[in-house]
Amino acid sequence: MKFKTRILITFFTIILLPLVLAVTAFLGIGAYLSREQEEYGFHNSDYNVLIDPAQASRVMSDELFYEARSKLKEDPSLLEDKIFLESINGKISEKSSYIIIRKGEELYYTGNKLAASQIFDKLPAFTEENIDSDMSQSIYYDDMNKMVRQMDFYFRDGSKGSFFVVTKANSIVSRKLFVDMAISIIVILLITSLFLTRWISKGVFEPVNQLNIAMQNIAEGNLEYMLPDKNDGEIGDLYRNYEDMRLRLKESTDEKILAEKQNKELVSNISHDLKTPITAIKGYVEGIMDGVADTPEKMDKYIKTIYNKANDMDRLINELTVYSGIDSNRIPYHFHKINVSEYFGDCIEEVGLDLESKNIKLDYSSLVSPDTLIIADPEQLKRVINNIIGNSVKYMDKQRGEIDIRILDEIDSIRVEIEDNGKGIAARDLPNIFERFFRTDASRNSAQGGSGIGLSIVKKIVEDHGGYIWATSKEGEGTCMHFVIRKYQEMQD
Repeated sequence: MKFKTRILITFFTIILLPLVLAVTAFLGIGAYLSREQEEYGFHNSDYNVLIDPAQASRVMSDELFYEARSKLKEDPSLLEDKIFLESINGKISEKSSYIIIRKGEELYYTGNKLAASQIFDKLPAFTEENIDSDMSQSIYYDDMNKMVRQMDFYFRDGSKGSFFVVTKANSIVSRKLFVDMAISIIVILLITSLFLTRWISKGVFEPVNQLNIAMQNIAEGNLEYMLPDKNDGEIGDLYRNYEDMRLRLKESTDEKILAEKQNKELVSNISHDLKTPITAIKGYVEGIMDGVADTPEKMDKYIKTIYNKANDMDRLINELTVYSGIDSNRIPYHFHKINVSEYFGDCIEEVGLDLESKNIKLDYSSLVSPDTLIIADPEQLKRVINNIIGNSVKYMDKQRGEIDIRILDEIDSIRVEIEDNGKGIAARDLPNIFERFFRTDASRNSAQGGSGIGLSIVKKIVEDHGGYIWATSKEGEGTCMHFVIRKYQEMQD
């Protein structure tokens, strides 16, 4: 739930809940206090009597007096009719009131004999002024908490008569009502505050505490701690943001662990691959020093071998340098317009001599027009070709090796294919060969060795040239590397 909605609900709850509970409490307390008055024979259903007994008495009395006066004018004998008096008393009996009719000094009629017996002797005397006056006399009996309204008249036989309306005006009841309502309001406010506190705590503070625990887990390095999904409101957004942050941190940490593992593997690979040529160089140097190369032919062979091994070391060191550039995305490029035919012709001539010395046949064909240009870094593009051919030589398992280089025209691009007849790559390994440190032969005792970063360097360089690369292969028959680079086209006016 959104905070705005929660605040609105809280606002209306603070207003409506205490109001409803207060009204309920008032009705309940009023009913209870009314029952307390039954000991005096009163049956009260009018809450005005509980709140302001004096005012309620005056209102009821005035209504009865006006009715009685109008009836007397029509029929002077009505106040002697007990059936009529019963009907009048019935109108006020449920309002903590009753009537008394006094004839002379005797009780002629009362609607509540028990209560009348307590007050009859204290009723005020007959007064001529009350007969025709529109204002009735009011007397409050503090010791009995009763309000008496008086109207005087004459019976038909000339006897003096008095019409009294007696109302229980118990101030204790009003005070008790006030005290009970005050206690009720305090209880209501406590219930409301407890309800709202619990609701807000469950909806806000508990989720925030859970989030705090989750952040402590993050601070301690525990990236597996998950929060339950919250689908609504700001808390839900906060939980989802935490989960996104946790997953990104976990991904970053996993990548860091993987990178550390790969770096260790690289160091191990390079160490192994440097050890092999260094051992060979030491062996041949010791042979020269010990006089084993005692003929010019042997000396020439030893020196060439030392030179080749030094070149292998140089290649490994260059690969390591390029790899560090890839890892920090800082490979130095110097792009130029290159004529495809001339550039690849020179490359083929350079690598052809080396392949020939290794008993590998090189075939080259170009199907692009002589004036085709590309934008490329000559040195880095040569690294691509050398790495691919170096891989072909490394995994060549035939006595008579063959490498075929083709330059194909793709309308707005050129496609270079370098195909060999080596041992090929298994179908399960083919999608992974451009990943860093991936080697189809994972054994460190393999004759081929290799750092496992050569093809990842190739992929990075080709993609930085705006091209793409892929491979096709069949085990036992050979592998073909394909890469595409866009042609350079002059802007037309």
